[in-house]
Amino acid sequence: MKRRDFLTSTALGATAMTLNACHRAEEEHSDNSTQVPRGKKVTLKLATSWPAHFPIMGTGIDNFAKRCFELSGGTLEIKIFPKNILVPALQVFDATSAAQIDAFHSGVYYWKGKNSAFSIFGGMPLGLTSEEMITWMKFGGGYALWREMYAKFNLYPLIGGTTGPQMGGWFKKEIKSLSDLQGLKMRIPGLGGEVLKKLGVNPVLLPAGELYTALERGTIDATEWVGPALDSMMGFSKAAPFYYTGWHEPGSILEITFNKTKWDKLSDTHQAIITAASEEMTANMLQEFRYKNAKALQELPSNVQIKTFPKDMMDATKVALKEVLFEESKKSSDFKRALESYEAFVKLNQPFDDISTKNFLNIRG
Repeated sequence: MKRRDFLTSTALGATAMTLNACHRAEEEHSDNSTQVPRGKKVTLKLATSWPAHFPIMGTGIDNFAKRCFELSGGTLEIKIFPKNILVPALQVFDATSAAQIDAFHSGVYYWKGKNSAFSIFGGMPLGLTSEEMITWMKFGGGYALWREMYAKFNLYPLIGGTTGPQMGGWFKKEIKSLSDLQGLKMRIPGLGGEVLKKLGVNPVLLPAGELYTALERGTIDATEWVGPALDSMMGFSKAAPFYYTGWHEPGSILEITFNKTKWDKLSDTHQAIITAASEEMTANMLQEFRYKNAKALQELPSNVQIKTFPKDMMDATKVALKEVLFEESKKSSDFKRALESYEAFVKLNQPFDDISTKNFLNIRG
């Protein structure tokens, strides 16, 4: 698929899943079938940070809207507006907060300038995987903190997908040692960008549609994006042949976030449907990323060289991460509280993960 076609592709087919009947919605029984009661129709405007029908992430939110319509019996319609139709890609947070739109779909770490703690809810470098992140959010207290902090902006967040482990990025020149990072211009958001900044990198935040051009023209020297499936379609290998394994986003969280005033006015039934559909979307997205990344890895162009970062760089990265977390905790009580909750879950989870998942993967080889 050509890169231009990719950015304007039509939606992928949705995979239907049967939801658990524990969403506490009222039920009507007719002809031995269970239906959601029809009430007053609600229409919501949701803007995204992706191009129209962007594979996996964009089609995921398309299917989420479709499921909300289906499960509500047509009483809940969520209209999806791709980036730059109603608002620019990285202004969806402010637009939803101000009630200019009702909701958005984007990445949590984009908003660290609003509150540095948001970076933690988006995922931690060298930290929790997608499964672990969702477990912390749902059972370890992460959701409560996230919603408390977003409420200050009149927002109500839901997990809206996760990418699984991401790759470390595409580089024009090979990184042979820590010194090769000095002065490097790289598109990398969130805490990963703050860590690399300490190692001499100039981190840049750019939306998806600008990445290839910036890399091709030398405006940036490197970019991370997601993984083989989406990266290949973006054509990065034509401009930067060195493809590095990841460390900075082992389990990034995406979000479906609503204007809180609007959310609070929704019926219990519609809130339950949205919540259930968001969890379905999150599961589907993680599975689709895994399958399509595995397939795309086998189809990378012959000029691509898969590399791992040098040991001196990764050793320095671990030190820099600790410094960033300490400094941010000193500056922000919200960051400190979120980090304490995150680290408490890591301490609880790590021993079992070591003897279960990690041990099994070592055995499996």
